Amino acid sequence: MASSVSVSFVGSGNLAWHLAPALDNAGYVVREVFSRNPKNAKALVNKLYQAEVKDSLDFSDSSSTIFVLAVTDDALREVVNEIILPDEAILIHTSGSQPLAVLAQAAVFQIGVFYPLQTFSKQKKVDFAEIPIFVESTNEDVEKVLLTMAKAISKKVQAIDSSKRMALHVAAVFASNFTNHMLTISKTIMEVSELPYEWLKPLIAETISKSLAIGPEAAQTGPAVRGDLEILDKHLALLQEDEQIAELYKLISQHIIDSHDFED
Repeated sequence: MASSVSVSFVGSGNLAWHLAPALDNAGYVVREVFSRNPKNAKALVNKLYQAEVKDSLDFSDSSSTIFVLAVTDDALREVVNEIILPDEAILIHTSGSQPLAVLAQAAVFQIGVFYPLQTFSKQKKVDFAEIPIFVESTNEDVEKVLLTMAKAISKKVQAIDSSKRMALHVAAVFASNFTNHMLTISKTIMEVSELPYEWLKPLIAETISKSLAIGPEAAQTGPAVRGDLEILDKHLALLQEDEQIAELYKLISQHIIDSHDFED
């Protein structure tokens, strides 16, 4: 089926940078890329086989079947209201937090969601075969099309509804975005203390590895889970010059303590 399906992208950010070539390589020919920044669209087109830069959201004459909105959540509603599509088009978005219904304002009957659960950066390659992809549509035929497309690039494909996808996205924010921010804070503490961040890398790697191997609850260590208030106070004293970080340390430590007490 892939050989007969063409795709167009709206957006040329981190997700599109990886998803468009993955689909292209799987036989879903990417025909067009539109971006508010034409330079970004051109850069993405250069990674594809037959794609061209699209200069407007008028796709009425497009030969594509599937139109992928790989834009920020803030821009999604605006694009939905502006885009012009062929009659038989399938319009999908790639957001983890936006419901399927956000596409309802588009002048098209076939809509869906195609959500790859991963963190994407242009400078870091990803293996799409290992990335879970979650699809949704109220139309069974569209859902089948999206499941087929997802299975062409990933070994982990699942249909879920908007409410479950929202819960998944919140969990992903804790697992990825918040974890990365904690690492940024730890890097800053090292830099302020004139210590090399490289020293923490084996610990970071083992923390993630152990959490995945035995579960995050069993992997939890540190002064908070031990109830070592003396060490916690010393850490807070060191952090006092940055009240926000000190408060964050206190809140997280207290939550760990409370969770540990509850489990006991």
